[in-house]
Amino acid sequence: MSKFWLALPLVLAVGACGGGSNNAASQLKIVGSSTVYPFTTAIAEAFQKANAGTSVIVESTGTGSGIKLFCEGVGQKFPDMVNASRQMKKSEYDACSAAGAKQVIEVPIGIDGLTLIESNQTAPLKVSLADIYAAVAANPYGRGPNKAQTWKDVNPALPALKIRVLGPPPTSGTRDSFAELMLTKGCESDPAMKALKSSDEARHKDICTKVREDGLFVEAGENDNLLVQKVEADPGTIGVLGYSFLSANADKIRPVEIDGVLPTEATIQDLSYPGARRLYLYAKGEHAAVKPAIKGFLAQFAKEWGAGGLLEKRGLVPFKGQDAAAANSVVTGMTPLDPSTLK
Repeated sequence: MSKFWLALPLVLAVGACGGGSNNAASQLKIVGSSTVYPFTTAIAEAFQKANAGTSVIVESTGTGSGIKLFCEGVGQKFPDMVNASRQMKKSEYDACSAAGAKQVIEVPIGIDGLTLIESNQTAPLKVSLADIYAAVAANPYGRGPNKAQTWKDVNPALPALKIRVLGPPPTSGTRDSFAELMLTKGCESDPAMKALKSSDEARHKDICTKVREDGLFVEAGENDNLLVQKVEADPGTIGVLGYSFLSANADKIRPVEIDGVLPTEATIQDLSYPGARRLYLYAKGEHAAVKPAIKGFLAQFAKEWGAGGLLEKRGLVPFKGQDAAAANSVVTGMTPLDPSTLK
């Protein structure tokens, strides 16, 4: 129910611009990532202004929930596209294919930086990936339940500041990225944990990605703007979200330095920032065959994702070189992805 009420005003804000057309072919429905949501709504607004009578409905459901909805079938009652803050999983693609959506088009739209944020009203915190893992993990390095209460308990060089991390729920692609880019890498700073992946992958995943449930890590939902407000209002609290929300709220919050690197457009683009990740938009080829507006919408995305475009102004870091050419090629050819490339 909470997702419904959070998503509803977002739908109205974008969908109301569409001119009220009843033509199903001119109505596009997009679900998925809260991180990608502001980029997609910006494109939706521009696309609707340029295409009178076209209605684009965008819902912020989280990546995992969005892909599940997207993959439930083909036809008017199912989403045409899904935003994702991680790549689609092979198991998700298989569910799509089994439900008739066999032509899934994967469009990388740019690079984001998974960011730890803190209030501007507190002293800057500088941590390592190992520190983040040791503070958040349920069972750090498999040595028993996490007893750390302050950052100083994790690392004597850190302040005696109470650990309180507001993060995304399991349905969010940002949670998957947090587990992959930060928790697992921090866990594998211990050679024994890195070796464990080869000998017992399930135990490795449990030790390296399961978060504590004693109240020091709090699932803050899919509303990233609300998360920003909570972090600003509670100095000492750390939030986990995308770089675009950081850049849009620099008067309230700032990034936490990780392994000596701050997230900037440059450090995200060259992937030197530990939290750099690609963002995606997936479309159904079966729907695109009967809804030309889908290709037009993706073309609008491609028009705006380059340097100086609308999406960079919103905080998305653009691709360069071969990555940019590959993304444009997918949109031009509407080429379905090769499932063998998925994990």
